[in-house]
Amino acid sequence: MAVELRDRIDKSLETLLNKLNSWWDGFVENFPNLVIAILVLFAAYILAKYISRLVERLVRRRVHKKSVSNMVSKISAVVVVMVGLFLALGILNLSQALTSLLAGAGVLGLVIGLALQETLSNTVAGVVLSFRDKIRIGDWVETSGYAGEVMDINLKNFILKEADNKIIIIPNKVIIGNSLKNFTLNNDMRMTVSCGVGYESDLEKVKSLTLSTIKNEFQEESKAEVEFFYTEFGDSSINFICRFWFNGKNAKEALDAKSRAIMAIRKTFRENDINIPFPIRTIDFSNELITQKNIKK
Repeated sequence: MAVELRDRIDKSLETLLNKLNSWWDGFVENFPNLVIAILVLFAAYILAKYISRLVERLVRRRVHKKSVSNMVSKISAVVVVMVGLFLALGILNLSQALTSLLAGAGVLGLVIGLALQETLSNTVAGVVLSFRDKIRIGDWVETSGYAGEVMDINLKNFILKEADNKIIIIPNKVIIGNSLKNFTLNNDMRMTVSCGVGYESDLEKVKSLTLSTIKNEFQEESKAEVEFFYTEFGDSSINFICRFWFNGKNAKEALDAKSRAIMAIRKTFRENDINIPFPIRTIDFSNELITQKNIKK
């Protein structure tokens, strides 16, 4: 019994030693490749740091948002390290491990993509918006039913400040999927003012006075032609519109220009006895009307 146990122990030790010897032989045989693989990984790590800084500087020249430049630089660093890792595994002849790693990365990416679908879509949309020249911080825009000043474009939301100082936070993917009107790209804005004059008015005189009034009021802001059109025979007036250009970038300046135009037109019409009639409503009290007093009697 003792001899049999001793034989088993000797066989186990012999198997262990053979295994260790084979491992050692394999290590010695692959030692140069291991050294090269470690050097490749180290070089990839160092290169990733320099490429990350370079990419960050290049992106900041194009996009003045730290969050976007940081994200792009980190992605570039991860890509460089992953390339180094794949090269190192290839040097070590670990093709099977490399294949498993790629398959695992694909599955993991799919799971993360499904779980963070909304977040990723907003992030991608934020990156796209950040690279658009037509949308900048401080611009006055109108989009998705809101109008205001662009306060920030981050990786999740598009932030506006409306004229009443309210902050509107809109998901980036909504901005990408809808039209956007930017008032700041061009310093010239067009305003339309509507009004009406009495039927007894001299229409040629009304037109001449309106055109001269608007030209004098905005002569330093725009050299474009002022347009005047009669539009309809209204219930109590002959209505017209006047269109002109002025220097403006946001809704407040547009309201200010419209207010100036209305005050100037009204002042000119009053000085020249041109009537701007009130709406007229006729109420007919027939003889058959029974008042509450008569009912009580």
